[in-house]
Parts: sequence; C-alpha cells; structure tokens
Amino acid sequence: MAAALAGRWQLVARDTDTDVESAAGKSIADIFVEDGEPYFRELERAAVARALVEHDGVLALGGGAVLDEETQADLVDYAGRGGVIVFLDVTLAAAGPRVGFNQARPLLLGNPRAQWQALMEARRPIYERLALVCVLTDGHRPLDVAELIELELAAARRVPAGTEEGA
Repeated sequence: MAAALAGRWQLVARDTDTDVESAAGKSIADIFVEDGEPYFRELERAAVARALVEHDGVLALGGGAVLDEETQADLVDYAGRGGVIVFLDVTLAAAGPRVGFNQARPLLLGNPRAQWQALMEARRPIYERLALVCVLTDGHRPLDVAELIELELAAARRVPAGTEEGA
C-alpha cells in the first residue's frame, strides 16, 4: 500500500518491518521464535524512531508499532511537525483472505480470527487517536486505497505539497 501511495505522489516508500528484518538479518517470524516479542518490539521501536527522523516519504509501520508509548509520542510529535498519519482500517471478513491467518504471523497463532479481533480491539483506539484520517480498505485494490487516502486528506486539507491538490 505504501508503494502505491508513494508512486502516486512521486515519493519514496519505506516499511519499518523491512527495516527490522534488515537489521536482524532474519524474518519477523524468526525474530519472534528465536528472540521473542520483546526483542522484536525493541528493534521495531528503534526502526520507527529512526525512520520518522530520516525518511521523507510514505512510511508504513507494522500494526503493533503503535503499542509502544514512546512510538506514540514520536508519532504525535511527527504529526505536530506537519506529518500525516493515516489508519488503514480493515474488517475481519476482509482481513482473512488478505493476511491468510497463516503461521507466518506470530501474533495470530492458535485461533487466528479471535486473535486478530482481540488485537484490533486493543489497537483500534490508538490508531484512531493518532490518525488524521481513517480509510476502510475492504474490497479495494492498493491504487484505489491510495485514491481514497487522497480524497480523505483533501477533505482534511492535508494533501502533501507537490501533488495536484497541494501544489
């Protein structure tokens, strides 16, 4: 999704999950299994903090990144400096086929649908508090979601400079 939006805005996309995997030299699933969730969250926290300072483009965060209070504070600061935070929402019905509820997602082991629902119930209030706009992605292709994001940001009058609406 970040790549689709970045492409529309002629910006660079970056994903902090990819940053974590590069730093660790292994997949997120392997980090969880071999090193544990607390170690993963440390790497994630550092990756998000670094990206918010270094990156000037579209940044994708892992879904659990916002659980860290320091990350929340960094995101509030980022928004205060003019950064735009978008919550890409998805229902359980649409999430199932998209994520596959497979074993590569360590937090969805056991009963993946119940786990996903519990994760979203815990995270949704944080996402909604931090985000300038929320976009429901159900049934939409990435390019369609990018267009919906643009429409929501235009409605909130926060389209990035250099785009047609923000030029």
